[in-house]
Amino acid sequence: MSLRRGCLFLFVMVVICVRANARNPVTLDIIATSVDDQVPNENENSEAVERNGQLCTLCQDYTTQVVEYFSKNETQYEIISTLHQACSLLHVFKHQCVSLADHYAPMFFSEIATIQPELFCKKLNLCKEMASLHLQKNDDVCNVCHHVVREVLTKLQDPDTQLEIIETLLKGCNKMENFARECKQLVFEYGPIVLANAEKFFETTDICAAIHVCKANGKSASLGELLLSYA
Repeated sequence: MSLRRGCLFLFVMVVICVRANARNPVTLDIIATSVDDQVPNENENSEAVERNGQLCTLCQDYTTQVVEYFSKNETQYEIISTLHQACSLLHVFKHQCVSLADHYAPMFFSEIATIQPELFCKKLNLCKEMASLHLQKNDDVCNVCHHVVREVLTKLQDPDTQLEIIETLLKGCNKMENFARECKQLVFEYGPIVLANAEKFFETTDICAAIHVCKANGKSASLGELLLSYA
């Protein structure tokens, strides 16, 4: 299998694994930890409490927009089509890949639909008294999105997070029965490359514009097109 195909297959596996483990709180805990690390000292408490109300509201508004975005038929169609396009390049693994995508994608959309913004933001520690991201007063949903992207990039550059991702993928491989061995081989062989590409993706791509949270400068590619181009 070529390097590009191997990376592409593992990329699809990452997407499927995320969907298959949608109920797993690990991802939320990773983000929540980054927020907890930024709790202000005593001299900043008053300002933190004042800004937290705004941050909590923005988080809930943004989460509501995300849930609505993924509930749209055109969004779901775009994501599934992107997965099918990626699977079509895998040739020998095409049918297995398509089957996994068709099985887990609807589960992912169902999980997203059950998200309650208020509870979700509390899980991220964005709606408790001491949580503060030091937002400026004129910050809006777009700025919150960019902050989250920066946090994700920081986590992707953390060796501990990278190891945790690899371990999660290996556990996901165990669910693939007869294909588990080949899956683990691909994770070990291409996992570090995919993580490196993921870092590059977050560094060079305006994700917030791609998901229509921020205004784009000129015509921007859809999120599906961006993901496929980096796979």
